[in-house]
Amino acid sequence: MAVLQLRLLIDVLCASALGFLLFTRVNEQRTLWLLRGYLFLVALAWFVKRFFNLPLTSTLVDALVLACSLSLAILWQGELRRLMELLGTGRLAVLLGNPQSKLRATASTVAQLTDAAGRLSKSRRGALMVVDLGSDLRPEDFLNPGVTVDAQLSSELLLNLFASDTPLHDGAVVLKGNRILSAGVILPLSRQGISRYGTRHLAALGITERFDRCICVVVSEETGTLSLANQGKLERPITSSRLQDLLTELMAAPVSSASAKTGSSRSVKNASQDSSL
Repeated sequence: MAVLQLRLLIDVLCASALGFLLFTRVNEQRTLWLLRGYLFLVALAWFVKRFFNLPLTSTLVDALVLACSLSLAILWQGELRRLMELLGTGRLAVLLGNPQSKLRATASTVAQLTDAAGRLSKSRRGALMVVDLGSDLRPEDFLNPGVTVDAQLSSELLLNLFASDTPLHDGAVVLKGNRILSAGVILPLSRQGISRYGTRHLAALGITERFDRCICVVVSEETGTLSLANQGKLERPITSSRLQDLLTELMAAPVSSASAKTGSSRSVKNASQDSSL
């Protein structure tokens, strides 16, 4: 009897620890509500099976849990894919790390990015800048990892990397903190809005769909329009001052919690204003 009680205690403690880990990894309020409801159904199914002999009720609750599991698998396919990637590559430190950790940007970092984007926009030189805020991006996360740069961030260096007569200008530049990690990076493309967006915008959407703690600044080569991609959503067109405000907000707070404040609903309204690069 004592052994059974010990097993039950260990079972409850392990389940509670797993639930706590899940809750600490979720910052978006709507996702948190869905997770709470799902875990409540799972706990209810276990409770009915454990303490009551109600075959019909148990079957109905199990069916409801299964239906909800399939629904959540569709809704959270990006997050589940990222989880499988982390488990498969053994990057448990990222999975178990503090979800509130972030790379705080200095005013100089934001100013350099904004200045470079503004000057590229005026000269209508296409550009794609990926800012890693803690997603631990690796070369295997890209279709082509590009060329390692590992240099201090500066607007002048960004302008040189995106010069039209250089071999790296068609790819993306990856930044972390105040460093430029690599250039000429080829990103995975998103399948959403494939008829409305150009390649750079699809690449920005694709990488931010897979990694929630990464944002992309896009400059259209066709019109010079500035855009910002965050969590698979695109805000465009934006001014240089608006870009500076968004970068300051997103780089000073967790991406998942700040994204609700970026006004991403504007992306749908303004998508038709610049459909090509």
